[in-house]
Amino acid sequence: MARKRTFLKQEEKAGWYLPTALLVDALGVALPVGAVFDATDQPRPGWCAVAAAAAWLSIAASRNRYSRRQLAESGSVIAVARDWVTLIGVLAVLHVVAGDSTSAAAALVALLPCVLVTVVRRKAMHRHLLATRREAQAVRRVLVVGETTAADHIVGHLARRTDHEFVAVGICAIGEGASASGLPVYTRLGGAGARPGPDDAAAVLESADTLGADLIFVAPGQHMAGERLRRLSWALHDNGRPLAVLPGLTDVSRRRVRLASAAGLTLMHVAPPIRRGLPSVLKTVTDRVGALALIVGFSPLFTLVALAVRLDSKGPAFHQQIRIGKVGRPFRMWKFRTMIDGAERLRGELESANENDGHMFKMRKDPRVTRVGRFLRRYSLDELPQLFNVLAGHMSLVGPRPPLPEEVARYDEVEMRRLSVRPGLTGLWQVSGRSDLSWDETVALDLSYVDNWSLARDVDVMARTLRAVVDGRGAY
Repeated sequence: MARKRTFLKQEEKAGWYLPTALLVDALGVALPVGAVFDATDQPRPGWCAVAAAAAWLSIAASRNRYSRRQLAESGSVIAVARDWVTLIGVLAVLHVVAGDSTSAAAALVALLPCVLVTVVRRKAMHRHLLATRREAQAVRRVLVVGETTAADHIVGHLARRTDHEFVAVGICAIGEGASASGLPVYTRLGGAGARPGPDDAAAVLESADTLGADLIFVAPGQHMAGERLRRLSWALHDNGRPLAVLPGLTDVSRRRVRLASAAGLTLMHVAPPIRRGLPSVLKTVTDRVGALALIVGFSPLFTLVALAVRLDSKGPAFHQQIRIGKVGRPFRMWKFRTMIDGAERLRGELESANENDGHMFKMRKDPRVTRVGRFLRRYSLDELPQLFNVLAGHMSLVGPRPPLPEEVARYDEVEMRRLSVRPGLTGLWQVSGRSDLSWDETVALDLSYVDNWSLARDVDVMARTLRAVVDGRGAY
């Protein structure tokens, strides 16, 4: 029991999360509403502020934003935007029903700050929670049940990342295969020929008690399926142990998965990635309109950067390269020049110094990069001319980075899937560490984007890009 009490203490999130979330969200609505209504001589500013705060908290609570399971788990902007739209709708209905004389324009202006306040609060708490989990706190201890190869696969995936709440503490192996995960195989269940019965449950429950695990992950397979898995689930649930069955899918977003049943079988339907239809059209429109607006807005910056490049070193202000786009089509990509003129002819002499473990060429201290070039790369200003590529339809605002032809020539079948969509000006690679990532991590992020694309995900990546650019981490 002492072990279990220790676990429960580790699992708990910080106690200040809930009161802080409620207080910040309430004040983020009440103070702006009260101030704007008072300044514009609206009726009952105090009561309106209280009503708006109550509605804002109620909407979030109805969607479990403050539940222990969801609190601080995400910093997504999309969830807050949806809550805000609902808030506007609720208050509009109340305004009509009550026959209130409050100005709709004043109310809309007063309610805008709560989005920013709540987003900042959510992101700050999420970052704190991730930092806590990197110290192995606020985590759930998991016992993995399955054949050793499947169990090792699960343990490896959990260990590679710290942005989740699970930590594997042991394995209940099925059969006699050796585990390569490094975790202890606490007990072994019968393999081929084993019959469903109480022995499985007793062994799993004993392992969970000893290791302090409160959650059981089961990897179904040849020897753990059907009636045997059903009986194990009965025993675990009867003893108050939650069970999660892992189907073996990786990097498939929840919105693509739909559960159904047929003839007593549980079916998991996986929707194909979005490639056409209205969402695809909206992405194209967003790309073109967004690129045009950014070109107009950044036009003075274009002039300043071009002048700085020309004054810093000999050569043109712009650099062009042939890159590979969607379905392998080559296109001419534009950048501000960050290297000495003729730098590509010197690359062969530097191949031995390549610091990337894959097909890309990266050096932290590439001698070809100019002084102005280092500054431009740190803040991604050298990428701005690619807005013209987006406007021309060669690229998208968000997507995988466009590879060179010689890189694509070495791609395998999996890596070629990166070319299923238009390459992007920014993407998961940009907001997740850039050049500090290994090649395998880069490919994994790109494939996750390709398979799980949505407009909401694009908005989230673009919002995270600003912080990544200011931070400058991994840019060289």
